[in-house]
Order: sequence, then C-alpha cells, then structure tokens
Amino acid sequence: MKRRRLTAAALAAATFTAVLQIAFSAPAGATAPGIPTAATARTYLASLTVAASTHTTTYDRDLFPTWDTISGTCNTRETVLKRDGTGVVVDSACASTSGSWYSPYDGATWTAASDVDIDHMVPLKNAWISGAWGWTTAKRESFANDLTDPQLWAVTDNVNQSKSDKSPDAWKPPLTSYYCTYSRAWVKVKYVWALTITSAEKTALTSMLATC
Repeated sequence: MKRRRLTAAALAAATFTAVLQIAFSAPAGATAPGIPTAATARTYLASLTVAASTHTTTYDRDLFPTWDTISGTCNTRETVLKRDGTGVVVDSACASTSGSWYSPYDGATWTAASDVDIDHMVPLKNAWISGAWGWTTAKRESFANDLTDPQLWAVTDNVNQSKSDKSPDAWKPPLTSYYCTYSRAWVKVKYVWALTITSAEKTALTSMLATC
C-alpha cells in the first residue's frame, strides 16, 4: 500500500526555530493542518476501500516508533504542543514550561502540558488493522509522526485515553459541534495513507459529515 502523497517535503524545518527558552505564540484554536472541506471529505470517503479489519491480534505499539526529533531538541510531541498552544514557553530541552492549550474534542483549556496528550486522529492500532500491518517500520514511523496531515492533535489527556484505539463507530468527541471537523480529519488521514475502513466506520463517518 503506497502513501498517496509522499510530499513530506521539507517538514518545515525552517519553521521550527532552534532557539529555545523563548515564547512561541500560536493563534488561539490553532489546529492540525490539511483538513479538507466537507465536500472533499465526502469524495475521499466514497473512494475508500471498505473491508473487515485484519491482523487484529498482532498489533504492537513498538512497530510505530514515536516521537521523532523534529528540530534541535524538539520532538514531535513538543512540536505539536507549540503549534497548538498559545503563549508556549519551552526550556533548553524543549519541554513546555508555560502556556495554554485548548482541547477541541471537549472544549477544555489547560495550562499544564502534563494535562495534554497528543492524539493520533487515526489511532496506531486502527491503522495497523486497516493496512499498516503490511508497511515497513519506516513508513509506520512516518505515519506516527505525521505533521503534514491532520493526524496529530493536542487534546485533554483523559479524553485521549477514553478514545484509545477506537474508530468513529465506537467513539466520538464529547463536543457534538466538533463532529464535522473530526470526521473530515479522520477521512483525510485514511485517504492519504490508503487505509481501509469498515462498514460501521463508514456509516458513522457519513453521519458525522452530515453535521457539516
């Protein structure tokens, strides 16, 4: 299975300054990139292969290496925290020492990075059972650290843990007003990475896109 778009071109290395211990301000409500319009998401959804999940007992999280170093001492998690936060200040190890983070899944705002998880929109296990089992480890690593597509989100830790590895037919964000954005992002990731969806997953996504 090939990734439909291998333009992880210049993972914006220039965007992430190596100057640490500075304030990094992101606009309130900053979010993951590449979210398609509802119309485009519906087109993508219609093109996805519907199939039953496979290799459900062979998943191992270690097969998806995280977190990569992105710039200087900043890894993927820290990069997303800076991207999605407001007034974020980091120390010499790129750990966030202050700032605030709005969690779009539940509408909560946090001022401690320890209260924020980085959610994989399409969970790693879900990716595994919908096609990633056949990928190389390098490709799974790229998926797990994808900053180009709407795959990584800074959200409330308990909400992320509640979601776990569930697909939209089994879990939806607490804010019903976020169903539209959530479903568009989920479909985009599945489309870009050529992953399959189950029949129940497609039904749930169709319903969520109807809220757009």
